[in-house]
Order: sequence, then structure tokens, then C-alpha cells
Amino acid sequence: TMNAFGLIQIGLLLSSTTIISSLQCNHLPLQQRKVIENSLRLLDKMGKEFPQQCLREKKSFRFPTQVLQPRQKETVGVAIEEIFQHIFYIFSKNLTLAAWDEKALDQFQNGLYLQIEQLEACVIKKHIQHHWRKEVSRLKLKKYFQKIHCFLTDKQHDLCSWEISRAEMRKCLQLIDKVTRKL
Repeated sequence: TMNAFGLIQIGLLLSSTTIISSLQCNHLPLQQRKVIENSLRLLDKMGKEFPQQCLREKKSFRFPTQVLQPRQKETVGVAIEEIFQHIFYIFSKNLTLAAWDEKALDQFQNGLYLQIEQLEACVIKKHIQHHWRKEVSRLKLKKYFQKIHCFLTDKQHDLCSWEISRAEMRKCLQLIDKVTRKL
């Protein structure tokens, strides 16, 4: 059972994060860039060079770039949040054959998770999210990540399928980086 002191600590933590997040919302694009730079660094750190034996298995997943070119800045935020969620989901399953550095992988996951929370707290105003749900962009994004997911499953999450996915996530994050620099 949790004692009263524990509950008070949780309460304090929650109230301070609310204050922090409202301050951080103004710095979101900058913060995002840092998270992306960090994520790219960790993706590199997780594994070594792209294995030669995997080159012939390389596959084109074709990221739907139009997802990151809407008229509203907020919609881009919603798209980015969704991309982070997809990446988080992909990198949280069946990693036994990936042969990656555990610590870097954990930091990569944690960074994404915190950023998802941050984006949810800041960017998403309900009507935008509602509009986004019906968006064609959202479906295209889902399809893109579904392709990666199926690819991993078909290859039984072997080393090469993970390395190819890691390279793909790198491209994905670089695209987001380019977009957030323009915002």
C-alpha cells in the first residue's frame, strides 16, 4: 500500500509538471529539435554500421512526406506526435535478435515517450485532433508504419529486418527534423 507521503510526492510531481509543461509549450519546436537530434544520435549508438549482408534485403517503405506539409503548424505537431508513437511502438517489441546496445535503446525509447507526453500536453487542441482523426494523412501514416511492422513480422524480427527498420526510422526522423527547423 502507498503511504500518505508517497501520495503527497506524486501530487507535487503532477502539479509541477503541469506548470512546467505550460512553460515548455512555448519552446516546443526547439525542444523537438533537441529530442530528434538526440534520438538520431541514439539510433546510431544503438547499433553499428549497417551490415553488408543486409544490403540485398533493403526495402523501400516510402514515407508519406505530405503528412508533414499541412497548412497548420498544429497539424504538423499532431502528425509528429503520431509518428513518435508509431516509432515507439515498433521499437518496443521482439527486439531479441536486434543485437543493439540496451542502454542506448532505453534512452531512445524514454526520449520518445517523454516527447509524446509533451506533445500531448501542448499541441493537441481537441478540435485539431478530431479533424486529424479523419485525415487522409493519418491513414497514410498508419499504412507506412504497417508496412514496416509487416516487414519485421515477415522476417521474424531477424537482425537484417531490424537494421533496415532502424535505417528507415533514421530517415523518418531526419525528415521531421527538416520540417521542425522550418516551423
